[in-house]
Amino acid sequence: MKIALAQINTTVGDFAGNEAKILAAYRRGVGAGVEMVVFPELATTGYPPRDLLLKAGFIKNNLALLDRLVAATGKTGLLVGYVGENAKRPGREAANSVALLRDGKILATRAKTLLPTYDVFDEDRYFEPATENAPVEFNGQKIGLTICEDVWNDDDFWRDRRYRRNPAVELVEGGARVIFNVSASPWHLGKNQTRFDMLQSLAAKTRAALVYCNLVGGNDELVFDGCSLVFDAAGSLLARGEQFAEDFLVVDTDKAESVMPDATVDEEKIFKALVVGLRDYIHKCGFKSVVLGLSGGIDSALTACLAVAALGAENVRGVSLPSQYSSRGSLDDARALAERLGIQHGVISIQLPFEATKAQLKDVFAGRAEDKTEENIQARLRGMTLMALSNKFGSLLLTTGNKSELAVGYCTLYGDMCGGLAVISDVPKTMVYRLARWINRDKEIIPAASITKPPSAELRPNQTDQDSLPPYDVLDAILEAYVVQGKSPAEIVAGGFDEATVRRVVRLIDLNEYKRRQAAPGLKVTSKAFGVGRRIPIAQRCRET
Repeated sequence: MKIALAQINTTVGDFAGNEAKILAAYRRGVGAGVEMVVFPELATTGYPPRDLLLKAGFIKNNLALLDRLVAATGKTGLLVGYVGENAKRPGREAANSVALLRDGKILATRAKTLLPTYDVFDEDRYFEPATENAPVEFNGQKIGLTICEDVWNDDDFWRDRRYRRNPAVELVEGGARVIFNVSASPWHLGKNQTRFDMLQSLAAKTRAALVYCNLVGGNDELVFDGCSLVFDAAGSLLARGEQFAEDFLVVDTDKAESVMPDATVDEEKIFKALVVGLRDYIHKCGFKSVVLGLSGGIDSALTACLAVAALGAENVRGVSLPSQYSSRGSLDDARALAERLGIQHGVISIQLPFEATKAQLKDVFAGRAEDKTEENIQARLRGMTLMALSNKFGSLLLTTGNKSELAVGYCTLYGDMCGGLAVISDVPKTMVYRLARWINRDKEIIPAASITKPPSAELRPNQTDQDSLPPYDVLDAILEAYVVQGKSPAEIVAGGFDEATVRRVVRLIDLNEYKRRQAAPGLKVTSKAFGVGRRIPIAQRCRET
């Protein structure tokens, strides 16, 4: 079967924009002489629509769009994800659906059988699952129509399965020779390989060609990588979509020759994911430019590089905000970075407002030594200044804190946490260093001193992060074990870590949930981010022992 995969970047609720993308790709497929053009999951609405699905008008607008797509079809098929209505009661009103259109008619519709309700997914909140799914006749052969999670439950691939059913295998047993999967599969590091291995295994097992069309782009904290795949009945890879970019693939499942799988290094994948997530968040929220604080450190340097790659240097403003504790070297590093990136750069001292604030509080603080209070005042004055620039120029403020800091609360509420998007909040500090070195692989963009000097908030004389925290390689390993892998402190200690360090880090992670709940949304690039996929109560007394 000669098909086209339209790997498009949709926007949630932008029915006109999504429709234009779908129709443009469909016409392109007609011109290429394909039998069918395939689109991602919920392409009509954008993914994930979340509680917009509880608005009756939202679903109606999506169905009206589907009607217009039906009317636009000719002899070339169009396979598209949409929100269907569930007429059966009791049950939820909506179904995560896919429709096969041709010749001005709906040939078939199918609903998603397996509804993910874990991590960032909450589909059981909105959708009624399908109880059956039979193959569809199309151009003289039987095909199976599935949606995302429906191919993620094969018993020969997964040791522990979430569901009892295996929709893809059921369709092949029913006579389907080609399995189509329309998908909106969010990306995180390592998922490409898992997805590739899983789909290849399924195609080889079922002896059926497998066509997987994935969404691309950023929507809120989720980033979708595209990387659509087509396998033949032997499990050979016939086509692979671009990663983190829209693409249009034309492939004949009977004649195509095999291609090589992706070989991109992890640093490049994370960089591209963050660029796409940042660009789409800015543009889909209606902003055109960003502002951020440039401390001369590695975190703000990385964030500035990402912003320039996403938006162009002309749309990025960096500001250095020194106090009496800021080093000359940090100011020079910030200026050098700005010059190399070609971004606007200014210096606004917070020294006068810092002294004025301390004078304002002098009487009430009488007899008490300076401590973290004064350190946090500096961070909050920086946040206030940056927010003023954001308001005045209509630029979104980017926060620059990394995952390691956010995990243990090494950040200041209403200070360095001020902003509209926490770009690298799911990037551990050790990965920040790896990304910085990758950026500098051909020439020095981030000043070498920003990478090699001991990291410091510079809020008191001679301060370094390691005054308060374990070395970042140790901290990140404990963070990975506790937050991502779900290990207990005892299990982490048994893995060779110092017991006192483990208990201290775990305690800090647990105590700082209230800070993370107030943080700006971040871009998810690891398998477990601080955000919508991690739901820990703030007021609770459960402590790991």
